[in-house]
Amino acid sequence: MKTIGFAVFPGFQILDLVTVTVFEVANALPGGPFYKLTMLSETGGSIVSSSGVCVETQKFDRHRFDTVLVAGAMVEVPFSPALIAFLQKAGAASRRTASICTGAFFLAEAGLLDGRRATTHWCQARELKRLYPKVHVEEDRIFIEDGPVWTSAGMTACIDLCLAMVEQDLGADASRAVAKHMVVYHRRSGGQSQFSALLELEPKTDRIQKALSYAKQNLKRNLSVDDLADAANLSRRQFSRAFRAETGQTPAKAVETLRVEAARSMIEDGSHSLDVVARENGFTDPERMRRAFIRAFGQPPQAIKRAARAAA
Repeated sequence: MKTIGFAVFPGFQILDLVTVTVFEVANALPGGPFYKLTMLSETGGSIVSSSGVCVETQKFDRHRFDTVLVAGAMVEVPFSPALIAFLQKAGAASRRTASICTGAFFLAEAGLLDGRRATTHWCQARELKRLYPKVHVEEDRIFIEDGPVWTSAGMTACIDLCLAMVEQDLGADASRAVAKHMVVYHRRSGGQSQFSALLELEPKTDRIQKALSYAKQNLKRNLSVDDLADAANLSRRQFSRAFRAETGQTPAKAVETLRVEAARSMIEDGSHSLDVVARENGFTDPERMRRAFIRAFGQPPQAIKRAARAAA
């Protein structure tokens, strides 16, 4: 059975504890339990999160864990020398050491990220880069595994990180079963962007949201303005006017944004040729996809594919 230590501190973000559920659900799979979880802190006892919810913990000791995770926080939290020392020891003794969200700052302070690739919540990534220049910060990643050290982006990205750990330990089928039980649509690959095109477009009404959801589910199709207007139950003229007013973009531009986001995800997964990626995401040919990528990312799909391979 693999032992997991979850380190928290006063003011930690309670959402990070959803990672515990990933391993809890994995324990219920056939052949389980596979994991034993222990909540840890410097003082032991009850630790209060930033939301006021308390968690009972055990005091740091010399016990070795297979995996150690450290939580993040909504606001800056002073470094505890005891926590930093614990993480340094864990980095040397544990198979995996991981941070959630701004927990990356604790790993960096402990020296565990020196010379490694790492990520954190997008709004704190540049500060991490500024304070710890030896860390290769990638600010637009869901999670990163660099050898024995794992880091995740903020908030719900910790679910993706822990599902990837379950996949490493128990296999892809087990990870999918956990995701399904948790009603997670799928585990995002670590290379995916922290940003979502649908979030960036921010439609104000259900009708425009419905049209965008329809487009995202049918990227392989031609997706004319008439198709989207029908999905929104609006006339072509009403739809075009409402769409621009709510998103600040034309329908054609928004569809291209959704296509390049989906295509980039497929490319970073690394298992598809560019011809297949172009076809599956509604680009008529790879050249049209190349031009769209340069408009969106400033580089062609080939460059993104090379970077994904190098990272892997």
